[in-house]
Amino acid sequence: MYAGAAIAVDLFGHATPAGVAWLRCLGAAVVLLAWRRPGRAAWRGRGLRLAIAFGVVTAGMNVLFYEAIARLPLGTVVAMEFIGPVLVAAAGSRSVRDVLAVVLVACGVVAIADVQVSGSVLGVLFALGAAAAWAGYIVLGKRVASSSSLSSSGSSGSSVSSVSSGLDSLAIGFAAATVLLSPLAFGTGEVWSSPRMLLLGVGVGVLSTVVPYALDQVVLRRLGQARFAVLLALLPVTAGVMGFVLLGQVPSVPEAVGTLAVVAGVALRSREESVGPAPEPPG
Repeated sequence: MYAGAAIAVDLFGHATPAGVAWLRCLGAAVVLLAWRRPGRAAWRGRGLRLAIAFGVVTAGMNVLFYEAIARLPLGTVVAMEFIGPVLVAAAGSRSVRDVLAVVLVACGVVAIADVQVSGSVLGVLFALGAAAAWAGYIVLGKRVASSSSLSSSGSSGSSVSSVSSGLDSLAIGFAAATVLLSPLAFGTGEVWSSPRMLLLGVGVGVLSTVVPYALDQVVLRRLGQARFAVLLALLPVTAGVMGFVLLGQVPSVPEAVGTLAVVAGVALRSREESVGPAPEPPG
């Protein structure tokens, strides 16, 4: 996921961040539609409306994320946007241990961020916007996955059918978002003149969307919404490593301490019964 984000940063010199986010959405839609080929049933009714809403929120979240990482370090943005799933996790917590884990993770996120608003006010606002969109994404993603489970219940191999239905919804959602956000394509002009850059743009969609989101549909029905949100705390660690290796963004001491706090919060998080899935974050 964050390897794709690092590639996206390299494309910012040839397209706007929002334009690169649109290319990511386009690439994901093309690959998912070619792979899944959703049937007629997936293109009507409540499932269609839910898929479109999920796709548009996801694409909007990614636009905000890319605008943020164009102005702030990758690991910093991921840490800041983690405010969204932390709030979701807090809302679903049931025990003192759960609350303590969320608090620990939140403290770690604050330490990792270590952002001076004076550095880039716009970057901070974009990151916070991505955080809010991420929270909405988790809620909508749960409904998509749950709807997929219901639509396939009672059939043999229902788990496999449910996963397939969820992927069909992703394909439709990204296709709808690509069309609705098509004005952003005006920021991609230079990319179309270079087959290499166009391939990289599609590659961002595959790395950051198709692979992680497809894996999500396999595992998310086994996890509760609050539990999954806290497990996502590992993402600032991943983003920090990828930012260091691929972009040369060296973390500060507070960021390193915050990373340890995040990992400790994940380890402390208690297990609870699965109450429904929640999806992957922007990246």
